[in-house]
Amino acid sequence: MKKKWISYSYVLWMTVFIVVPLVLVLFFSFMSSTDGDFSFTLEHYRRFMDFKEPYIKVLWRSVLLAGISTIICLVLGYPVAMILASKKMSKKSFLMFLFVLPMWMNFLLRTYAWMTLLEKNGFINMILSFFNIGPLQLLYNEGAVILGMVYNFLPFMVLPIYSVLRKIDHSVIEAAEDLGADQFTVFRKIIFPLSLPGVFSGISMVFMPAVTTFVISRLLGGGQFMLIGNLIERQFLLAGDWNFGSAVSIVMMLIILISMAVMSKYDKEHEGGGLW
Repeated sequence: MKKKWISYSYVLWMTVFIVVPLVLVLFFSFMSSTDGDFSFTLEHYRRFMDFKEPYIKVLWRSVLLAGISTIICLVLGYPVAMILASKKMSKKSFLMFLFVLPMWMNFLLRTYAWMTLLEKNGFINMILSFFNIGPLQLLYNEGAVILGMVYNFLPFMVLPIYSVLRKIDHSVIEAAEDLGADQFTVFRKIIFPLSLPGVFSGISMVFMPAVTTFVISRLLGGGQFMLIGNLIERQFLLAGDWNFGSAVSIVMMLIILISMAVMSKYDKEHEGGGLW
């Protein structure tokens, strides 16, 4: 009975700070205020889906850049996770500490640091100037935004994969090697299939914040192009159109929920399919 009473405080917290705000956003997305009177409408969703408007292009650009960043994080993060999970790796805890250390720094400061590195008089262009290269325009383009996403969200890919890899029973790998399997076969047949839950978790944890980010695109993109996070921010803070901003937020939440459902489905199918 005591445990039940303790849970009430968490239920109250979730209701006040999660459920109520979501209900308000949903309410505003379907409402149109005229002279102080509220009326039900689907106009905000029609406006967003209108191909004559730039909003679909903004959504597509956001999903595309987030997808590219997620793939790069997977390509870079999986080998790093394997190295960290290796039994032969000495000073593993120290290397993990160095990898996680940037996450303790403020997200905004980390992004500003990349601005100083990528600017025309920054450290990277100073190095290139010794080789008579540049100065190059490294800031205010899609490449800089992708770089910022990869840098900030790469730990969210590495840590779930590392957590799964370190729990793999090495006797299974040793048995496969005793039966004549080479390293590539062991990886393809055993290690990678067993690590898929961590891969799916990492993809979800990288894609979701990447597709909704607005700080990285604003600072490293320099306002040259808009992502869906910037669109939502402008509707609430600059345009004052809370109804349309709420509708865009609901669309974004639906996309995230669909991506999570797809990842969860593949994860369950893998768990039921075994190693082979």
